[in-house]
Amino acid sequence: MKTIRKIIRIDEEKCDGCGLCVPSCHEGAIQIIDGKARLVAENLCDGLGDCLGECPQGAITIEEREAAPFDEEAVQEHLQKISSQEPGDGEGEELPCGCPSSQVRTLQKRVEQEAGAEGEAVPSLLQQWPIQLALIPPRAGFLKEADLLIAADCIPFAYGNFHRDFLQGHALAVGCPKLDDADSYVEKLTEIFRQNEIKKVTVLVMEVPCCASLQRIAQKALDRSGKDIPAEKIVISAEGEVVEKVEIT
Repeated sequence: MKTIRKIIRIDEEKCDGCGLCVPSCHEGAIQIIDGKARLVAENLCDGLGDCLGECPQGAITIEEREAAPFDEEAVQEHLQKISSQEPGDGEGEELPCGCPSSQVRTLQKRVEQEAGAEGEAVPSLLQQWPIQLALIPPRAGFLKEADLLIAADCIPFAYGNFHRDFLQGHALAVGCPKLDDADSYVEKLTEIFRQNEIKKVTVLVMEVPCCASLQRIAQKALDRSGKDIPAEKIVISAEGEVVEKVEIT
């Protein structure tokens, strides 16, 4: 039986999926699903609003409406269930504990920094988290109208100026086409292309045979998405040099 009571409301238009509200909800009632914070069950929310002050976008408010009563016993069962899960289990894209491996974040301060002078520490130009393709929600806020860089995970070690020459101004997706599941990569990229207005795709690979499949993965996903997105492949040698740039058609 439902009753009139106070409960949180999440404005999906304002929510950018940063995940800051998740660890502040002690009942585990909020999870990041499809790149947005969502109330997973009405009976898990006590309506006190501890999560309100954590939202930088003002996407969470308290409203009074008909809802299932707060159930303390259900909360305890829910917390026991999620505490036993491994990262990646369950329906959400992160554990309600706010696991940093999958918490979606936009790193705005990084974008404003400039490369350090000689002898100074060089700042990171990374704009978002997570960066592993397997962990990125297809509807993450940082993908909207983005230039997407899909990079083999060996690239930053081989190419010294990776941040300055390739990463700046891009959303990043990292993976290994040899060690990871290629089919899941195709599915994930297809959804990313379908659900976002990606402006350009750059595939950055090493000059080794196994790395070439990353281009084929991206190309297959582009074809499946039905989107006409400009794309190019850039090949880096083990010595850290750009050896090829070609358009992906």
